[in-house]
Amino acid sequence: MIKMYLPKKEELWFRELFLSDKDTMSYNHAWGGTIAFPMGEWDEWYNHWVINANNKRFYRYLIDSTTNEFVGEVAYHFDGKCYLADIIVYSKYRGRGFGKEGLILLCEYAKSVGIKELYDDIAIDNPAIKLFLDLGFKEEYRTDKIIMLKKCLF
Repeated sequence: MIKMYLPKKEELWFRELFLSDKDTMSYNHAWGGTIAFPMGEWDEWYNHWVINANNKRFYRYLIDSTTNEFVGEVAYHFDGKCYLADIIVYSKYRGRGFGKEGLILLCEYAKSVGIKELYDDIAIDNPAIKLFLDLGFKEEYRTDKIIMLKKCLF
């Protein structure tokens, strides 16, 4: 079982860790793979995503409630047209159902604050597509690089 947790700024070391992990970020090869997230960027990022989210952004860590370890992140943001979901499970914790639980929690939270639809654009070869489809997301369209999925929350 997992829970969502709002990290403190000093806990962004975990985000830095998994964003720089080649295995975790293998799904992101279409967008460049690993992502640098040095400590010098934490203040600006935290202010944008957490402190000044303005109901346009939501960000939480996923914590394994049995071990209290950080296992991944869930988020969504409004891109000007729609709310795009994001879920990343650190590679060493994959295959345990954390992605499914996290996506369910994210959808429940988005619905509770009145968001009617969540979308995600996923690389066409990302195995997470099956997870999204299994949880009620539907294909909106696809290109040779991505598949756009949508879930109606109401």
